[in-house]
Amino acid sequence: MVTVGTETEAHAAAVDTLRASYAAIPPGQPVRLSKRTSNLFRPRAQAPTPGLDVSGLSDVLAVDPESGTADVQGMCTYERLVDATLLHGLMPLVVPQLKTITLGGAVSGLGIESSSFRSGLPHESVLEMDIVTGDGEIVTATPDGPHADLFEAFPNSYGSLGYAVRLRIELEQTRRYVGLRHLPYADLDELTDVVGQICAEGAWLGEDVDFLDGVMFGPAEAYLTLGRWSDDVPRPGPSAPSDYTGQQIYYRSIRERSHDLLTARDYLWRWDTDWFWCSRTFGAQHPVARRLWPARYRRSDVYHRIVGWENRYQVMARIDRRRGKPDRERVVQDVEIPLERTADFLRWFHTHVGMSPAWLCPLQLREPTGPGSATRWPLYPLSPRQVYVNVGFWGMVPIRPGRADGDVNKLIEVAVADHGGHKSLYSDSYYDEATFAEMYGGPTYRAVKDAYDPGHRLTDLYDKAVGR
Repeated sequence: MVTVGTETEAHAAAVDTLRASYAAIPPGQPVRLSKRTSNLFRPRAQAPTPGLDVSGLSDVLAVDPESGTADVQGMCTYERLVDATLLHGLMPLVVPQLKTITLGGAVSGLGIESSSFRSGLPHESVLEMDIVTGDGEIVTATPDGPHADLFEAFPNSYGSLGYAVRLRIELEQTRRYVGLRHLPYADLDELTDVVGQICAEGAWLGEDVDFLDGVMFGPAEAYLTLGRWSDDVPRPGPSAPSDYTGQQIYYRSIRERSHDLLTARDYLWRWDTDWFWCSRTFGAQHPVARRLWPARYRRSDVYHRIVGWENRYQVMARIDRRRGKPDRERVVQDVEIPLERTADFLRWFHTHVGMSPAWLCPLQLREPTGPGSATRWPLYPLSPRQVYVNVGFWGMVPIRPGRADGDVNKLIEVAVADHGGHKSLYSDSYYDEATFAEMYGGPTYRAVKDAYDPGHRLTDLYDKAVGR
């Protein structure tokens, strides 16, 4: 086990600080997390009482190359976690796309990336968690221990059952480079057929596939990107790794080249520099602005802060109104659609929503890896051995005459259900309580909530996800 500094003592002190901050919250008052940053897009009301102090829980405690595991504090960002594990030629099995997503956030709120077609979702590679619950206790939850019910219900609970203080996770070996192939498709059914073959075989045309995602620019123009680990520059391909942290923009390259090469680290963060493609909203993709925009500020958390300022002050919205432009609705969603229904959903999406591009990320749950391994995640139930495609779309649409803010999001919720899918809860949701409970493990959630937060001091999941 390779420890980083004096983490054991520092972690104990941070836990003591956490406990003291809980004790300082008046009895009967709501308990919340005191955290300055967030990757959520739901509006968050300002709480009248202090929150839990997690300021000392943002580090990697230890990396063990022999067992292929890491002990990580719950508020550690994936950027910091990846930097620590790559030193040992290792990485988490799934590294969500944005640098400031925290490990605890990805586990309690779900995460996904291009390794998910073989490694599932981040919570599936968690071996154990220390969780501070609503009653102020810190329990260690494992798949087969006395708190297995909390372990299984924690994913998709968004802090309504507790907060991860420490997690032990599995790691996998990395290589020096990731070689990419961008495959174009004018037929969405053909694209989904190929996704199914790759998920079944882990290869395409005799070549291993280690990473798989894609982009739809329109129903007649979509791409799959196949990634493969390599210690050497693959052939065919470029002779030197590409750099998309400067003037070049990654998502545009998918249309422009059939092969590419990135270092392992640059591949993991290929989407962060331009927040997929959303940095264009702020002018960061304009050639002149890009040269003037410091590289250290071309990253997702900066763009997210800009969005937060706009939500608070409505500067651009007021300018648009003065120009006679219609008000706009925020449509920021990730949905999981069964592979067999994905092409139909994408055609529906193009016709009824019309946002472009859209991200495509196949996933399937991992098979159990040992005795007591969790096989079901009741708050976000996905079928074992079923391939899904995560469709991600993020932006604004005009509110048409006679329509109201939220109508497009509601339409999407109905379409996702009609196509047998699920929707992530990090953004706007409009479900009624009965539908929400049916879709997100209501009876299981209620039993675990009553057991670990008997005073209901943590905000209820429905209130967090849907409450206005």
